[in-house]
Amino acid sequence: MNKQKKPLYFYYLLILIVIVAGNMLFSAMEQSRIKDVSYNTFIKQTEQKKIDKVEIGDQSISYTLKKDEKTIYQTETMETDTALSQRLYDAGATFTRVHTKEMNPWLSFLITGILPIILLFWFGNHMFKKMQKKMGGDAMSFGGGGLGGFGKSDAKIYVKSQTGKTFLDVAGQEEAKAALQEMVEFLKSPQRYTQIGAQMPKGALLVGPPGTGKTLLAKAVAGEANVPFFSISGSEFVEMFVGRGAARVRDLFKQAREKAPCIVFIDEIDTIGKKRDGAGVGGNDEREQTLNQLLAEMDGFDGSTGGILLAATNRPESLDQALLRPGRFDRRIPVDLPDLAGRQAILQVHAKDVRMGKNIDFRAIARATAGASGAELANIINEAALLAVKDNRTQVIQKDLEDSVETVIAGYERKNAVISTKEKLIVSYHEIGHALVAAKAKNSMPVTKITIVPRTSGALGYTLQVPEEESNLITKEEAFTKIMTCCGGRAAEDLVFHSITSGASNDIEQATKIARSMITRLGMSETFGMTALETVNNKYLGGDTSLACSDQTATRVDEEVVRLIQQAYEEARRILEENKEKLHELAKFLYERETITGEQFMEIVNRVPQLETAQNL
Repeated sequence: MNKQKKPLYFYYLLILIVIVAGNMLFSAMEQSRIKDVSYNTFIKQTEQKKIDKVEIGDQSISYTLKKDEKTIYQTETMETDTALSQRLYDAGATFTRVHTKEMNPWLSFLITGILPIILLFWFGNHMFKKMQKKMGGDAMSFGGGGLGGFGKSDAKIYVKSQTGKTFLDVAGQEEAKAALQEMVEFLKSPQRYTQIGAQMPKGALLVGPPGTGKTLLAKAVAGEANVPFFSISGSEFVEMFVGRGAARVRDLFKQAREKAPCIVFIDEIDTIGKKRDGAGVGGNDEREQTLNQLLAEMDGFDGSTGGILLAATNRPESLDQALLRPGRFDRRIPVDLPDLAGRQAILQVHAKDVRMGKNIDFRAIARATAGASGAELANIINEAALLAVKDNRTQVIQKDLEDSVETVIAGYERKNAVISTKEKLIVSYHEIGHALVAAKAKNSMPVTKITIVPRTSGALGYTLQVPEEESNLITKEEAFTKIMTCCGGRAAEDLVFHSITSGASNDIEQATKIARSMITRLGMSETFGMTALETVNNKYLGGDTSLACSDQTATRVDEEVVRLIQQAYEEARRILEENKEKLHELAKFLYERETITGEQFMEIVNRVPQLETAQNL
């Protein structure tokens, strides 16, 4: 539980108490040095020549002794003692006369009353300004500027020289670049559009999965147009205090108007742009107020001055409809996962800053990374460079890139992992079961690598399949073959060892996911036909699904899924039984080598047995 913050005046009062206490303590210390004595004692000490320094005032005499300079002795002045000066002179004392002037009462009030208060408030203001900087403008300060930092946006402002990004730095998103190029042309030459009466879109919404380059595209637009670039995250508008987010929105657009033409980029806009549900109490919901202010500012953001609003999100379905209407976000630009050519281009862009060896086949790496985002491809290049340094090489070679793909997919090799002989043999048959079913089945992707080296992801081995060409559609037969391939590992265990292990857990998940999607979303079931029984939520964030049917239909769906997987399992087992000799031969070969390539695998699969060859002769 968070402790309630104390009000600001509490700290001012605390500082005042400290000052007063310090002043009283100082006065007490000074007072402890002063010792009152009688005039007789003063005369006696004078006659004994013990007096050192004397200050004669109008009403009192202060003096110190020769052997005790720390203690100040004080006595009253005797006006009748006219021979005092002569006695002090005879005693060898140093004496002066001090005239006390009464201070002007107004000046005294100013110094003792007003000045400490001014200094107190200056000190408090200074301290809280420092707190503001540390807390990102969250602290409140008083005096002069009112509520300092309240409603100030934390937008980062860049210019071309600071971002250094252009469309040349963006690869694999040609359609998105083409859609944004028009905005760049408008910012460069707005008169071409205004003279014909065309109005430039106020805003563009970049939609796509994480890591596809939405932020990079926005910076590239600003770099191409050479205009100021305001960048802020939607989460920076979310505040605990009601009205603060709206104030920050106002300040952001105020700055943008002052620096127009410019680009305002709001990342993760779904944080403040979610659909309104009326849950706010009395209309004071902070997020709703922030959204309303954003809508109002977008309406007042005049595109004729060269102001363009860009936003990015991974959850477009959660945005409020008022935010998406024409006049606000006029364009919705998909920034999807790159295709084969796009992945190759992205790899080449990121490889420019890395010392690469000769004859690097980026297309082969692009084929092996289907479904990877731009950020993941950049990470693959970096991992390859790290592997090259680890092997004491000054250049990245093809093997580094291939190994980095496996590292990103399955994790690092656990070279020191201890696995028993029996488990190693089971894993060998399991992985060969996958590969052999994939090789013998129709409509299957070719096998490129099989390994039983444990990985940090928890996998004891894996079979890598790479499609020969990019495809956007999947047939019913291809989907069923994928389920068969998933079942191949478990079928091989059952066939050879007459037992099953937990090694097929991930295979079961994948097979179930494919089978369910075939029935509920892809219309590949004879029982349900072209009936949508499932809806996809958060398409760009994993694609979670939810059933949209009755309980009776859901039960039938479950039965259909079980039937489909069982059918695929029986078909996979049949293939392995028909090729049992190859299963044993390949499993033994993998057990000895631990890692085999797709070429080695297919050479053994296609090898004609020697006995059969002799009979044919």
